[in-house]
Amino acid sequence: MRRTRRPFRRLLLTTTAVLALTACAPVEPVPISGEAGRPVTGGTLTWAVETEPITFNPHQYAQAKARLLVWNSFEALLTHDDKGGYLPWLATGWQASADGMTYTVKLRTDVTFHDGERFDAAAVKANFDQLLAPSYAPTVAAVQLKNLKSVEVVDPATVRLHLTAPDVLILDFLSSPQGAQVSPKSLRQAANLKAGGVDVVGTGPFILSAYTPGQQVVYRRNPAYQWAPANAGHTGPAYLDEVVYRFLKESSVRVGALTSGQVQLIEGVPATDQELITASPQLALHRSLNSGSAYSYYLNVGHAPFDDLRVRQAFRHAVDVDAVLQAVYRGTATRAWSVVGPTSPLYDKGYEGRFGFDAAKANQLLDEAGWTARDGEGFRTKDGRRLTVRLVQSAPYVRDRRDILAQAVQAAVKQSAGIDLKVSVVDQGTALQAIADNQYEVFDNSRADTDAGAALNLLLASTGAINRTNHRDPALDALLAKGQATGDQAERVKVYHEIQRVVLADQALVVPLYAPADQIAASRALGGVGFEPTAGVPAGAYGVWIAK
Repeated sequence: MRRTRRPFRRLLLTTTAVLALTACAPVEPVPISGEAGRPVTGGTLTWAVETEPITFNPHQYAQAKARLLVWNSFEALLTHDDKGGYLPWLATGWQASADGMTYTVKLRTDVTFHDGERFDAAAVKANFDQLLAPSYAPTVAAVQLKNLKSVEVVDPATVRLHLTAPDVLILDFLSSPQGAQVSPKSLRQAANLKAGGVDVVGTGPFILSAYTPGQQVVYRRNPAYQWAPANAGHTGPAYLDEVVYRFLKESSVRVGALTSGQVQLIEGVPATDQELITASPQLALHRSLNSGSAYSYYLNVGHAPFDDLRVRQAFRHAVDVDAVLQAVYRGTATRAWSVVGPTSPLYDKGYEGRFGFDAAKANQLLDEAGWTARDGEGFRTKDGRRLTVRLVQSAPYVRDRRDILAQAVQAAVKQSAGIDLKVSVVDQGTALQAIADNQYEVFDNSRADTDAGAALNLLLASTGAINRTNHRDPALDALLAKGQATGDQAERVKVYHEIQRVVLADQALVVPLYAPADQIAASRALGGVGFEPTAGVPAGAYGVWIAK
């Protein structure tokens, strides 16, 4: 049975060393001094977070900012090392068949769920069965598990996944939040399985004990926990007795809570507030780029005006990305040049510097497309219709001041090319209805998938669950399928470079804006705060301690 044997190093922001960020997260960290000392047990950590989860069921996970909560109480079969490879977690090893059509996974035999249920092969199969149940997790079933034929229980400690086609992304799924293991009892008996809550439990180092919507969620230590992965930094139960996550949407409120001592740790620190952190000798600020796809605007070709390639190209040229990023993020944002994030091995550096701001070109293209007249407000018109495009942002997914960024883009495209960008931030139900009714022209998105290929399958495939471009291209679908099936990394890179060419150069479907990053600001009395290897998002609270 094959095991991953690469050397590993957990990305710890300990108080005994300067944070060393891997190539997956190359942002320069702030040095940390030695106040926290050696790990100690006990205490309650209060952590302010930007995003309130829309669900506590990992199978339904869709918010990158909520990922740090998932791993407190749930765990996957595999995890990532800091080289982009895999390590066993609830599994002990795995082996792929020579033809790539089966994966045999050996499981730990010493794990129990929070409700006392045994973790074994039957539990793993129950999770897969639930994921494939109609209407339960349609995105997962249609994309991540589209090549899964069946799950076989070989013995209590062994499962075998049978595929319909080779799929290198199956291992990525086994390490993802959606692939985390939920107690079979919860799957059968939870009052609201999709929403999650105290009766939807996992095997993790913390147990969700209380949730107050709009205010906070509380986790208490799992005293029986003994199965951390090899790169977790320590073994046995968590150091902390309890973790309280407070939902503070506004960054100024989070920073104020930290500087006043109401909380000890926050995530999501925009440039406007970072000086308040760095000016305090009691606080430290740390940053890490996320993996996956860049934050981009996806252009809907399903109706006018973006059904015209020239208008799509013009919109891209009309956005002075450097200027709007500087205005909103004050030099702290990393510009994106591709739909793939720059930390991904699939990223094509050849697009850096291409398709930049060019107001003259934008106006030339719009003239060619027939948008030659102007109304009294300076917006372009054609046949009496204003050149209007709508960006509908779902409030639970707005992070990093993306609503403010949209306003900056709105002003930029009006000034440079006379395009009327309408921006609205609405509740999730209203946003979903707008998508269903095709009442939008711009869709904004980024994903923190550890393998960017998984993100592109969702965003670009004709049947992708969040393909909001409405672009249907059998040739692009074939490239995505090839990238998913190819085990040779060099060949995969070539395939995904070709995908980026189609999306960026040929079709102008995407306007890349910035590479998402996470920021953590913490009291220097905390140790063990860190980012997930490969993903680059804040890690859970398992390794965190409070100095005595």
